[in-house]
Amino acid sequence: MIKKLLYLLYIGVLVPVTAFAQINTDRVMTIGKNALYFEDYVLSIQYFNQVINAKPYLADPYFYRGLAKMNLDDYPGAERDCSEALERNPFVVNAYQVRGISRIRQKNYKGAIEDYQRALKLDPENISLWHNLFLCRMQEKDYTTAQAELDTIIRISPRYTDAYLMRVENSLKLKDTLQAMNDADRAIEMDRYNPDTWSSRGMLFMMRSKYKDAESDLTEAIRLSLRNAGAYINRALARYYQNNLRGAMSDYDLALDIDRNNFIGHYNRGLLRAQVGDDNRAIEDFDFVLSVEPDNMMAVFNRGLLRDKTGDFRGAISDYSTVLAEYPDFLAGYQYRSQARRKTGDLKGAEEDEFKVLKAQLDIQNGKKPSTASNEKTRKKSDKNMNNYRKIMVADNDSNEDKYKTDYRGRVQDKDVNILPQPMFALSYCERIDDVRRQVNFFKAVDDLNNRQVLPHRLLITNNETSLTEEQVKQHFASIDTRTAEIVKDPKNAIHYYARALDFYLVQDFDNAMQDLDSAIVCDPTLFTAYFSRALISYKQLEFRKRDRKFELDNVDEKLPQVRTIDYTRIREDLDKVIELQPDFVYAYYNRGNILTVMKDYHAALADYNKAIELDNHFADAYYNRGLIHIFLGNNRQGISDLSKAGELGIFSAYNIIKRFTMPTE
Repeated sequence: MIKKLLYLLYIGVLVPVTAFAQINTDRVMTIGKNALYFEDYVLSIQYFNQVINAKPYLADPYFYRGLAKMNLDDYPGAERDCSEALERNPFVVNAYQVRGISRIRQKNYKGAIEDYQRALKLDPENISLWHNLFLCRMQEKDYTTAQAELDTIIRISPRYTDAYLMRVENSLKLKDTLQAMNDADRAIEMDRYNPDTWSSRGMLFMMRSKYKDAESDLTEAIRLSLRNAGAYINRALARYYQNNLRGAMSDYDLALDIDRNNFIGHYNRGLLRAQVGDDNRAIEDFDFVLSVEPDNMMAVFNRGLLRDKTGDFRGAISDYSTVLAEYPDFLAGYQYRSQARRKTGDLKGAEEDEFKVLKAQLDIQNGKKPSTASNEKTRKKSDKNMNNYRKIMVADNDSNEDKYKTDYRGRVQDKDVNILPQPMFALSYCERIDDVRRQVNFFKAVDDLNNRQVLPHRLLITNNETSLTEEQVKQHFASIDTRTAEIVKDPKNAIHYYARALDFYLVQDFDNAMQDLDSAIVCDPTLFTAYFSRALISYKQLEFRKRDRKFELDNVDEKLPQVRTIDYTRIREDLDKVIELQPDFVYAYYNRGNILTVMKDYHAALADYNKAIELDNHFADAYYNRGLIHIFLGNNRQGISDLSKAGELGIFSAYNIIKRFTMPTE
């Protein structure tokens, strides 16, 4: 796509170079564009710098410099230069396009969406813009909007095959398999020589367990693109389900001949080799997997099984122990480790493992199910449920990030979610709109404050904050100046300090925000919103501190102090004060529950979530977080009940966790 963009930009640019007595900026621009076209990006930047120094009001040199930076993987720099270009000329479509790509590379999909929408107002039939906009919608999981935009693409360009393939994928996200199959058929009808059309339909057949048809389509895809490792891996899966193990093995070998570092190829071939008794070579495959992902517990456990079979009992015990350290409720691990320990003469260790298995079985009989959830750090490219340790995987494009961005195909498996609490609530002016979950957060005292119209904007209660646009940032900086003038006139007015604190907070100036909140509280010790906001900002400062410690250099003399549990005490005290002033403010109980969770005071956190739910029995976030704590404390039944309620109320990631904790054992 970038190469295509380059072609569009530079056609007609290359002109014969002739000598001039004096080089002007037009000439320097031409030379810079020539260098850019021939991929001499560093040199081209030097030329564009000269033009910018001479004529900083021009948009073009910023744009082309941004394009060069993008090709050097300097995506923040490219974004800045495109912004400079657009500030000077907001009608440069390609600048929006390049900035959009740069934002995608930085995973700023919302920003990229804004760019493509602006560009499409200027060039509404630009297919490249529509294509990239769709990719961003997919990343944001806005499938309904994506479907409508795909319809627009097809209306503009009915022969654009990629649009039908993209709609196949999007229809699957919307659970419309009929539309997906119709589009796959249409794509093949239009372009029978495109391997992606056949691969796409092949994966649809795979989903419907039509493995013979899937194999046929994937074979055609391979015929059209012999060097596509993913197609061989997926055909191997289709053959495997038809019990053609020899054919499946051949496909894995071919895939790895093409891409010797293919993670899924090695993982699946290792499982298949184990199934046919080629244990030593299966171990080699899992050794490779673990060289790529040392914390992949599925691979560790499978290697442990193979070491066990080949007589390497101590190696097997080591692998089992590694897995059990991450999954202390994984019963199969204890069963296999007990057997291996007996073989090494470690009878005491074997009996300890057998006791754990027996106890867990009794717990199951009594209605308590063991946890099988994973830690996020365990599996990255495969299913994270440990009980699927013998399950082979479908090839997708996760292993090739660049390809995934521009050629996203066949991701039909469920996506895993991070097991993290729902975030803290804030008082803010900005909120991200959720098309699915339309929760209204209301508190009378906050509404009364809004009705007094003492703040420049309506105050919202939200834990779904959105980043500011460039225009909004400018507005809040201007608002800071206005509030400052008001403070000078009336230095005892708590609301003026509070209003300025909100502006500082929204532009991420936390230190000044905290100073203003302190001043607001001095002026009015009963202003509960100030305590609430101060608690939130203090929390964010601590979280930033913790994050900074992970990236600080070893040679830095003055390191940030380590964040300790005691550092959260002030936050808790502020929330205590909020509750004292407003005993029915449900969000204070919720936030305090989150803080107590961080402080590892889980039972106190439960009490706060209980109170929050008592005050508002439709409080989805409180159900979600309480469910996680229950599960952490071993009360899975209650935890799943709470997560079910959270899912019902709109937090659909809860269902991923429910599935994870209710997966039947093999």
